[in-house]
Amino acid sequence: MKNDNKPVYLKLRDVIAAAILDGEYGEGEMLPSVRAFAAQQGANPLTVAKAYQLFQDSGLVDVKRGVGLFVAQGAVTKLRGHERDHFVKTIWPEVKAQMQRAGLELSDLVELER
Repeated sequence: MKNDNKPVYLKLRDVIAAAILDGEYGEGEMLPSVRAFAAQQGANPLTVAKAYQLFQDSGLVDVKRGVGLFVAQGAVTKLRGHERDHFVKTIWPEVKAQMQRAGLELSDLVELER
């Protein structure tokens, strides 16, 4: 899988983004501390701090000095847009090619879900 070549801090960013999109951390809610998240993920705290910095730089979290990081208002919309763009540009072409090789149509997949 292509994700295997990603640096750890980017994998952690993806874990955090998925948690926000899945509603585990809502807008205005506090993210786990760097140390707590590092322990939970079995990662180095400096690597987690680097992943969190990406969210700060993107305006997806608000920093309250001495308190913690909070999911910013509008973060879900921004993340969802990024996920959509990533899917359409990176994932969908490969999925579409596999579907064509397998002779699958979108309607076939919809039927499988029922």
